[in-house]
Amino acid sequence: MIEQVIKVLVEGGKANPSAMGQSLGVAGLNIGKVVADINNATKDYAGMKVPVKIIYDSQRNYRLEVGVPPTSQLLKKEAGIEKGAGDREAAIGDLTIEQAVKVAKQKQSQMMGTDLKKNVKEVLGVCVSMGLTVEGRNPKIVQKEIDEGKHDDRIK
Repeated sequence: MIEQVIKVLVEGGKANPSAMGQSLGVAGLNIGKVVADINNATKDYAGMKVPVKIIYDSQRNYRLEVGVPPTSQLLKKEAGIEKGAGDREAAIGDLTIEQAVKVAKQKQSQMMGTDLKKNVKEVLGVCVSMGLTVEGRNPKIVQKEIDEGKHDDRIK
């Protein structure tokens, strides 16, 4: 059976029929049910844009593949901020190492690092560009500390 894919970008838990109704209708899918399923599957990402694939066949069977929001979106949620700093030198939020680890684990399948430590360092690189500190320090310093093994007990 041949499957087809509809790709959408929705706000977590707030997908609406108007944004994707035409595509779902042409596919012969129950618009209300698909939207409800998407909202249920993305509710943990409230306030963030989430990529979703609706994979369906000619028998109107479908399944959803919910992606992970961009690293910057996850960091904003963890830091409790609405947007990154316009000036990298002005810290607008602070994270713990555990929060950086949490984001790295969420993004693990999409990251370039081959282990959790490298992925955490990649997340810290995004913190630099967003104007976030980690436990009150520049993320570049924390990256060096990770290389030195100072946080091995916290990165697991």
